Amino acid sequence: MPGIDKLPIEETLEDSPQTRSLLGVFEEDATAISNYMNQLYQAMHRIYDAQNELSAATHLTSKLLKEYEKQRFPLGGDDEVMSSTLQQFSKVIDELSSCHAVLSTQLADAMMFPITQFKERDLKEILTLKEVFQIASNDHDAAINRYSRLSKKRENDKVKYEVTEDVYTSRKKQHQTMMHYFCALNTLQYKKKIALLEPLLGYMQAQISFFKMGSENLSEQLEEFLTNIGTSVQNVRREMDNDVETMQQTIEDLEVASDPLYVPDPDPTKFPVNRNLTRKAGYLNARNKTGLVSSTWDRQFYFTQGGNLMSQARGDVAGGLAMDIDNCSVMAVDCEDRRYCFQITSFDGKKSSILQAESKKDHEEWICTINNISKQIYLSENPEEIAARVNQSALEAVTPSPSFQQRHESLRPAGQSRPPTARTSSSGSLGSESTNLAALSLDSLVAPDTPIQFDIISPVCEDQPGQAKAFGQGGRRTNPFGESGGGTKSETEDSILHQLFIVRFLGSMEVKSDDNPDVVYETMRQILAARAIHNIFRMTESHLLVTCDCLKLIDPQTQVTRLTFPLPSVVLYATHQENKRLFGFVLRTSGGRSESNLSSVCYIFESNNEGEKICDSVGLAKQIALHAELDRRASEKQKEIERVKEKQQKELSKQKQIEKCIHFGQQEQEE
Repeated sequence: MPGIDKLPIEETLEDSPQTRSLLGVFEEDATAISNYMNQLYQAMHRIYDAQNELSAATHLTSKLLKEYEKQRFPLGGDDEVMSSTLQQFSKVIDELSSCHAVLSTQLADAMMFPITQFKERDLKEILTLKEVFQIASNDHDAAINRYSRLSKKRENDKVKYEVTEDVYTSRKKQHQTMMHYFCALNTLQYKKKIALLEPLLGYMQAQISFFKMGSENLSEQLEEFLTNIGTSVQNVRREMDNDVETMQQTIEDLEVASDPLYVPDPDPTKFPVNRNLTRKAGYLNARNKTGLVSSTWDRQFYFTQGGNLMSQARGDVAGGLAMDIDNCSVMAVDCEDRRYCFQITSFDGKKSSILQAESKKDHEEWICTINNISKQIYLSENPEEIAARVNQSALEAVTPSPSFQQRHESLRPAGQSRPPTARTSSSGSLGSESTNLAALSLDSLVAPDTPIQFDIISPVCEDQPGQAKAFGQGGRRTNPFGESGGGTKSETEDSILHQLFIVRFLGSMEVKSDDNPDVVYETMRQILAARAIHNIFRMTESHLLVTCDCLKLIDPQTQVTRLTFPLPSVVLYATHQENKRLFGFVLRTSGGRSESNLSSVCYIFESNNEGEKICDSVGLAKQIALHAELDRRASEKQKEIERVKEKQQKELSKQKQIEKCIHFGQQEQEE
């Protein structure tokens, strides 16, 4: 009702409809005040919570700044200027944290406490009185209803007394409750104003006090410190901008210079192969066998460290040892139809690893680097210079072998071939040479214009029927241990010697002499030098089976016999005088390039540090074959003697039989 701001307490006993209507207005106003004050309480509580969070965050920031000098940054180093500056900031921020803590306390006392009291005490009191008044009003209405139903004809004093007493009690209770309820609603109008103004006043006073404390703490000395720090920040920013500009220019230059390197296999004419390296690093694909026929390829970073090949996966702090490459052997191999694969075999042959390079340049550089390390060139003072000298010596060691066209021309009949060119003598050697070799000319050991064969080719393919007949037919699947899978008996099945070695074919060439070990040494030098000149790193790995009958080269994958060398035709065999992995033998065969019917071909192999063992095994096989031949001849001679004796015995028995028949005939005639 307009103009009325109080409930008339004196009209509570009458409890007229007008009074009840006015009470409804005040109750509606109390509900609105309660809703509004709840929203205001939530807003002020957010201010209080934010201030507490700010105070805690400021204190934590100060604590972290104090602990900066205890941190160990991998790239930070010991920056004393930065540490002292942050310590100064920590002191100032710690003081500000104290100010924020004081502000939080003042907000709790001057802002949150009054509005909380109004919300929890005054508004709840109104709600409680409203409920009590509603109960009392209902009880009074029920008592009046019972009193109105008293019978006029049958009056009962006891019932009348009880009903009258009930009306008295309920009316008194309603009147008293209504008066207190009206008083509380009237007082709420004053408490509303206090509850609105007092928290705001406390908030403003707390903020003013906080700003005064901040003004007292921010002295002129602190302002000078902040000015110096601002200047330092600007200097650091300018230095950063200059550094960024330099790095951007470097990036642009590198993008232009590295554009050809983005191609996985760059042009070798623009990026030549460096064969003098003794250190190399880069990514390679490593082959890992996961089953009998299955394998996986893992990309890892490989680098050489002294005589070791190290590998390191992404994310690893340091690399691990992959293989010891001192005195190892390395060769290009074909593996799973992948390009640029090479195999490293340890000096004892017990460990090998197949790796794949990304480009032909990397492929050749890795092989050359590992070859240089295998020779222990890295232990010298100037390893690259010595490696260059060794490679240059290899280039000068021999006249380049004939080209492909010259090889085929050399195999033409004498009438169609070109006039032979004289071979120049060599000026150096890859290995140690005996004193007798110096006195011999090159032509006395190696036939002129002899092509070098770097891969295993069946003699049938070379169109030399005499040699093919001497070797025997190739392409037969052979069990290296002399066990035949079919019903036909193998030619080496009865042999008492079966020794298997892993070898790699380096090359072969025809020689003129087969009675001096120097011819094997000279052939090794010629073939190794020719491989270095023509960049031939690929070697065919085979199993060499030594028996009392022959030497066999067997494919390790398919067990197919590639070549067969009859043991009687092997007339000479020797190992390198320094590198015991190298060995060779001379095979004397019928037919050849010379005018006579016999020719000699020297075959050179690399083994897993077993050259002497292979030669000893060949020597043992020849001894066993010799003794077997002697035993065979003795056995045949003994059989011949026995046959003669048997023949004589038969003739003697026949003569006795004739004499006996004659004797029986004479007796019959006498009778």
